Formats: sequence, structure tokens, C-alpha cells
Amino acid sequence: MSQEFTLPLSGLNCGRCIAKVEQALSTNTDISQYFVTKTELTLTTSLSKQHIIEIISQLGYSVPEEKVITLYLAGLNCGKCVKKTTEALETLSHSTILSISKAELNLNTIHSTENVVSLIKSIGFHASTIPLVLEDKSSEESDNKAITSKPEILEPNTTKTTQLILSGMTCASCVASVEKIISDTNNVQSVRVNLAERTALVTGDINEMEVIQAIEKGGYGAEISLNEEQRRERQKELYLKTTTAHKKNTITSLAIGAPLMLWGVFGGNMKINTINDQLTWGVVGLICLGLLLTAGRHFFVNAWKAFTHHRATMDTLVALGTGSAWLYSMALVISPEFFPEQARHVYFEATAMILGLITLGNLIETKARNRTSSAIEKLLNLQPQTAMVIQDGKEVELPVSQVLQGMIIKIKPGQKIPVDGVLINGESYLDEAMLTGEPLPNLKTTNDTVHAGTINQQGSFTFKATNVGEHTMLARIINMVRNAQSSKPNIAKLADKISSVFVPSVIIIAIFSALIWYNFGPEPISSYMLVVATTVLIIACPCALGLATPMSVTVGIGKAAEFGALIKDADVLQTASTIDTVVVDKTGTLTKGKPTVGKVTPFNNYTEQQIITLAAAVESHSEHPLALAVMAYLKQHSWETIASLDFTAQLGLGASAKVDSDTVFIGNMTYLSKNGIPVPQVDLSPSSTPLFVAVNKQCIGVIEVSDAIRGDSALAVEQFTQLGITVVMLTGDRKETAEHVAKQLGITQAISGVLPDGKAQVIKDLQSQGHKVAMIGDGINDAPALAQAEVGIAMGNGSDVAIESAHLTLMNHSLQTAVSAIELSKATMKNMKQNLFGAFVYNTIGIPIAAGILFPLTGMLLSPVVAGAAMALSSITVVTNANRLRLFTPRAQLGVQQFTPSSKQEVLHD
Repeated sequence: MSQEFTLPLSGLNCGRCIAKVEQALSTNTDISQYFVTKTELTLTTSLSKQHIIEIISQLGYSVPEEKVITLYLAGLNCGKCVKKTTEALETLSHSTILSISKAELNLNTIHSTENVVSLIKSIGFHASTIPLVLEDKSSEESDNKAITSKPEILEPNTTKTTQLILSGMTCASCVASVEKIISDTNNVQSVRVNLAERTALVTGDINEMEVIQAIEKGGYGAEISLNEEQRRERQKELYLKTTTAHKKNTITSLAIGAPLMLWGVFGGNMKINTINDQLTWGVVGLICLGLLLTAGRHFFVNAWKAFTHHRATMDTLVALGTGSAWLYSMALVISPEFFPEQARHVYFEATAMILGLITLGNLIETKARNRTSSAIEKLLNLQPQTAMVIQDGKEVELPVSQVLQGMIIKIKPGQKIPVDGVLINGESYLDEAMLTGEPLPNLKTTNDTVHAGTINQQGSFTFKATNVGEHTMLARIINMVRNAQSSKPNIAKLADKISSVFVPSVIIIAIFSALIWYNFGPEPISSYMLVVATTVLIIACPCALGLATPMSVTVGIGKAAEFGALIKDADVLQTASTIDTVVVDKTGTLTKGKPTVGKVTPFNNYTEQQIITLAAAVESHSEHPLALAVMAYLKQHSWETIASLDFTAQLGLGASAKVDSDTVFIGNMTYLSKNGIPVPQVDLSPSSTPLFVAVNKQCIGVIEVSDAIRGDSALAVEQFTQLGITVVMLTGDRKETAEHVAKQLGITQAISGVLPDGKAQVIKDLQSQGHKVAMIGDGINDAPALAQAEVGIAMGNGSDVAIESAHLTLMNHSLQTAVSAIELSKATMKNMKQNLFGAFVYNTIGIPIAAGILFPLTGMLLSPVVAGAAMALSSITVVTNANRLRLFTPRAQLGVQQFTPSSKQEVLHD
């Protein structure tokens, strides 16, 4: 009987090769039709496929075998990236995509791994056979571990990010200027400047010295930070240097200004009426000049740099205010006869007090800003400085920076783990709370992963280093938190626009106010003009405006990291605060994601062993959780495996393969129906997922698989409800199973029978109804849905655990962490709005009062000294308010901490 089939060809390089094959085929009477290209042969023949392969081999060519290759992907950040990769892979002949996510690809293909990797790299992404995540093969005890036991070996990110430590920035205007300077430099893709941290993160293949020179040319300072440890040490030096200078300048300024102010308050003469007054105040003026040249020097230097680069900053306002007061007073001392008698009031005390109060404010602000980095500091403190490495049977203590992949490291009780690795000998409990927020220690045994920064409790063990340096989980968390803290939410754009024109606007207002007083003010006109102009310049505070959002972002994202939620950028904080609907993937999110076989029902005289053995022959090609459950059941009964060929899978439905001369199918009822296989009636448990097994066109049995619900899922659902958020469960399971799980968890809306490629459509449908949706998944084929949602949240225990895989990544198994992250985002946005409102209101009210708008009612003007105190207080208020977030504890986080081992009951579907 003739059959038509197509075979891939390899080794045919030219027309002569094609002719050679055609010649061989034409002489064979069993071949009726054929068509040959360099890469493919299509023919109709009565010969077997193996016979044709032998003919091709005898000609010196080959027929590549189909195989399943697994590649670990990097650089795919959204559903569009996955779609782009899918479209590229579909151009490969004789290839079938079994599954694809942002982190992993399973491809059935004839092509070499190298060719597939090259194709993926040609579209701008990265692929490697070295796993980003390896499946956990350890025992059941590991189910409750805070960090999944999965070694992560990462390809270096080819997108270069350089961290710079900046100096000379004093307000939001400086941030805009520095960002523009860096953006205008060659090869810069993006730049994030953080006023609170005084750092810049520059992405792109840049020349570091060129960027630094551009920044210095623009009037600021910059230096490269090679790593977090160096940044930490350098910023600590700068912090000590800055606070010491602020303390010294504050004490000096207030020591001079306070007596002068008290002299005036208690009736002392502040006017120039006699020669003695001139001499006395002349000496005071010279002392204040020395103060301006020492304690106030940086204000004037920075103001001059800004002026030479056509900018105006907070330093400009302070320099103009204090300089004007001193110049007016000194002019009065030198030539009092040019001023009306009532205008002969000196303002040296204002010069000194303004410097003292603003510097005091800077000191308090610097100390408060330093506290906002506490989350990063805590993470950095987790990294030990040395590691005990076993070399040639001897223990050698090495600096962590010298530890390499593959080295064997010994850990004793109480020590911190220096790098990521796999435990090879011994066992112990590890405290992973600082990385994951999980309060209870976790047992680690052979083949489990240990992470840098976690703390050994009791036992001793040795492990093999897998990830070192910047590739450890700890380093990646620090890097992500640092990047996120440097980002800006959309709400900050208004503040940025105002900040860019704020200082020039204040100078114009000051001049305009002085002109109004000149034309309409009472005598002494010159004194009133000076007081009004100086007070307007001093009271305006661009610092409060510039610090309002970055302070809240820095504290909020750092706080989230403390309980195991890694937020990608500040926009996620803003968006998450508006979420009203959370869509939760069932398997691996609400459940443990490790299903087990509960019941096997044979049909048509087959036995349980035959059904499991045939099912395992197909599932041995797959890494799907249901496939792993079947393989585990086979192993548990010590039944032998049998080989299979021609494995094909249909995403979300099932798979098939050739076993001897039979085709074995395994999948859901829809899959069998699509293949024309009738399914007999059978009573199924409402909690189970049925896997029907068929041979050729006959269903031979059903395997019922169940999954355990996570211990805290019900509490997390309840807490979402308390926040006013609707929980929707999404699953590919049948309706009965979905309703059973939803009822157990208190979920009122469950959508069942959804294939992986239909999840994104469900999100779209909810969004079309006006909902703001967050999607929580374990990363297996969830990439399009995670990208479609306003906020995509990846569970850290899923196969797509790469940190970059979603907007927000949970580093532990607890769904409550997602509740905590959303609640914290609401608190952070509230805090941010308070800061912005305070900064806007302060300037909106303060500047008109300083200009004298209340003078007709009160007959009094605001003193420049009071203005200086108000300016300092405004910045202190913003920083202090942002630091309140450090004390914020979400109700969900309290729930996690109150969990005890006895309360972590796993609810098994039964």
C-alpha cells in the first residue's frame, strides 16, 4: 500500500546533490512520485520510512531525527516578545512548538540547538541550554520551602547598565539637567537619576569617561560605581563627609546668626545711624562675609556653575537671597547717606540664620534620606565577605569575590551562605526570611538549592557553587530593587514639568514682587523691596517637590523587597494601587503545582499497570506537572518504562506518541474527541483532573490526578476581598474541578476550560468591562496573560521564576505576598500624594505670603529668617513622611507572620 510522507534532508549543498538523490529514487520501482529540495524530500511509496532513510544514507546524506530541545530564554519581557519569538520559530521547517513562555522554550525539531539559539538571538533575545531554572527533584519536605530548590545559572545580560554616584545635585531641577546631559551622550538608551540616592543608572553601550566628562562639564560631579559594595562604601564616605560639613556649617552659622537675631528681637539697635554703628556693623558684615565664603560657599559655587550652564537651581535661590541681604546691609554700612533714615536696617542676621537653618534642614534631610536605603543595606549585609572552600581536601578561606562556579564550600552552624549552589552532603535548616519574607526556617537536603545571604541554623553541610558574583539570587534582587528605586511613576511627570521651570519662575516672581513694592509700597521702599524679594527667594522650595516621589518610591519598593515582593519599576506601584480584580491561575498558584495520581480506572480489559506504563511512555517526553505526576506514579510502583517515538503535543489538551506500531493518546476529553476517539461514561471525583488514555481509536482508561491547595490560599482570597478586590480563578480544568476548588477557597467567580492561549482573552474581556486587572500565575505559558494585565504577578516557585518575567515577582510560595504588595502599593501612592500635595500647597501658599499678600491685613511682612526655617522644614517634612512607610505593615504580612507549622495544613482534593 502506497503512502505519502515528507522527510527532512541534510547535507545537500547544490543542484548536483539534488540530482544524485533524484537519480537514486527514479531507479526504484517502489517509488511512484518524489520531489526533492536541498532540505526536504516528499514522496509517494510503498516502502517504509526506514527504508527510504537507508537509501538517503547510502548516498552520503542524512535524514535528521526529530527531537525535543529545551532552551532557557532571557530578554522576553512581555507577551509581544513571546509572540515575536513564536513567529520566528514558526519559520523553521519540521518544527513544532510544544510550549513557550518568557523563560523557557520546548521545541520538537530537526534543527540543531545551535541553529535555534542563533535564530532567537537574531531577533534580539537570548537562549541557552544552561537552565535558568531546574526542576526541583527533592523530596516532599521541600514543598514548603520559601525559595524553590532550583539552581539558577544565568546568562550575562548583554544590555550594559552603569551605575554612577553623583554629586552637586540639590533639587529636582538638577535631576532634569543631569538626565538631559546623560541622554545627550552617545549610545545612551535610557537613564534614571535618583535625587534621594544621588545616583544614576545608565543603560547602553556607553563610554563611561565620556559620560562622566559630560556631567562634569555640566557643572556636576560623577564617578563610576562598579558594584553595590563599592557604591555602599563610597556613599558611606560621602554621607559622613556631607553630614560632618553640614554639622560644622550649621553650628558656625547659628552661632553667629542666633545672637544677632536675639539682639534685634530684644530691642538691640539694628540700624546705621552713627560712625560707631558703621564700624560695629562693618565688623559684623565682614564676619558674615567669611561665613558666606565658608559655610555658604557651596551654595554660591553651585549657583555659579548653574548660571554658566544657563540653569537655575535651589542653590541659585539661596545664593541670591543671602547675597542680596548681605550686599544691601554692607552697602548701608559703607554709604548710609544714600538711604533714607527709616531704611537703614541691616540684615546680617538674616544672612547667617538663613544659612544656618537651611544647612540644618539639609543635615536632617541627609540623615533621613540615608534611612530610606535601609532595605538595600539589609540585603547587602546578608553577603558574607569570605567563604570556606575545600581545595585538595583542605579547607581554605577565600574572599567571596574569588569563589568560582564549581567550587565546593563548607558551611558551619550560624554561618551565612556566600554564593548560590546545590547541597551535595549533609542537611540543615536555613533561615531565608531576608530574601523571601518567609518567617520559618526551611530544611535543605541533598540536591536542594541554597542561596547567598541565607543563614544556616544548626547542621553542617557542603555545597557546590553554581552562581557567583552578580549572578546570585541576592545580587539580582539587589539589582532589581536598585533599578526600581531609580524609576519614576507617571504621577511624577507633573512634578518634573513644574520643577524644570520652578526656579526661574520664582526668580521672576521675586523681581515682580519687588517692582510692585517699589511702585506701590510704603516707605522705606528699599527695605521692603529687599525683604520681599529675599523672602520669596528663600521660602520657595524645589527640594520638597523633587523629593516628594523618589523618597516614597525608594522606601516603598525597599519595603516590598523585605517581605519577598520584587517590583519591576515605580509605575507598577502606581498601577497596582488601582487594581480592582485579581485573576489567579489555579495550578501552581492557588494549588501547590505538584499533582499526584489518586485513582486509575481501566477499560476494555486493560490493567492499571498497562495504562500507567503506556501513559508514561508518552509523558516521558513532557515536563508538564500532570506528566510528572504520571511518571512519579510509575516510579512509585517500580514499573518498567517503555520507549516511544514521534511525540507530539497539543497545548492545553494532550499528547500522543508511537509505542511499537500503536499510537497512544493521553489528554482531556476534548483531546480524545478531536482525534475521533469515543470516551465512555465514568464517575469522576469533582476534585480531580482526568487524563484519558487511548490506544489507536480505543479509550483504555482514565487517570485521575489531584493537586493540593496551598495552606494560605483561602486566607489570601479573604484578604483580597477585604481590600475590595474581586478574585477570579482561571483554569484549564473541567468545570466540576474548578467549582470544587473555588468553593473551598471562597472564590465566587471561576472560569474553567481555558486553554493557555485563551488566558489573555479573559483578561481583555474583564478590562473591556472597565476592570483594572492583576494576573497572578506560576509562569507556565502565562506570559501573554501576564503582559495583557495591568499588573502581571509571577509566583516565584513557578518554572518562569526569572526575576524579569513579570511586573512583580513573588519570591516565596505565599499568595499573601501578592496581597501585601498590592496593599503596600496603595499605601505608597497615598504617601506620595501626601508629599506632592504638601509640596505644592507649601509653595502655593508660602510664595504669596512671602511676597506680602497679607501685608494690607496685618501690616507685617514675613521675615527672611522665618522663610529659611520654613524652607528647611518643608524638605524635612517630605522626607520624614516618606520614612513613615518603613513602619507600614500590611495586614497580609501580619497574616504570614502569624502562621505556625500546625496551621499550614495542606488541603488535598479528595
